[in-house]
Amino acid sequence: MTGMNLFLRQAWVALRVLALMSVVLGIVYPLVVLGVGRMLPTAADGSLVTDAAGVVVGSSLIGQPFDTDEWFQPRPSAGGYDPMATGGSNLAADNPVLVQQVGERQAAAAARDGVEPAAVPADAVTASASGLDPHISPQYAQQQVGRVAAARGLDPSVVATLVSQHTEGRLLGFIGEPRVNVLVLNLALEGLG
Repeated sequence: MTGMNLFLRQAWVALRVLALMSVVLGIVYPLVVLGVGRMLPTAADGSLVTDAAGVVVGSSLIGQPFDTDEWFQPRPSAGGYDPMATGGSNLAADNPVLVQQVGERQAAAAARDGVEPAAVPADAVTASASGLDPHISPQYAQQQVGRVAAARGLDPSVVATLVSQHTEGRLLGFIGEPRVNVLVLNLALEGLG
């Protein structure tokens, strides 16, 4: 077999492998992944949350702001709750700008919820790494119960029970901390009337 024939044969084998891998990895594999994703509930479509009327109001994976006292407030966002501008502030813990922001947030949360500034949980004053964390701690949710109940004319024990019902435990029983999804809690609150 001459050198040119050997080259052509190897080139032909390489082209067939390229075509096969293009079909398998460019078409078959993505379709399989898409199919598996479609079988999982909510995960492949952004974990969209709908209200009682079936209208999409947000995602259970992305935090969003709530402006008035009748709603539970989320963690602060370094990116202004803009999913296209995710990320933390990248300020060091001793940076004077961050120290000032935390102090202002602490005073505002304490005044809004009627508690001492020292009692304000850390997640009420610090943004998450993504700036879009949809969860708050059960402590921060419980701190807001009185304000939300008063703004809505509800019994605080009813609102506190709602918070307890919407507190998610640790993932697999040992990963992370208990948390409350603010959007889901606010939708349940809206359902109370």
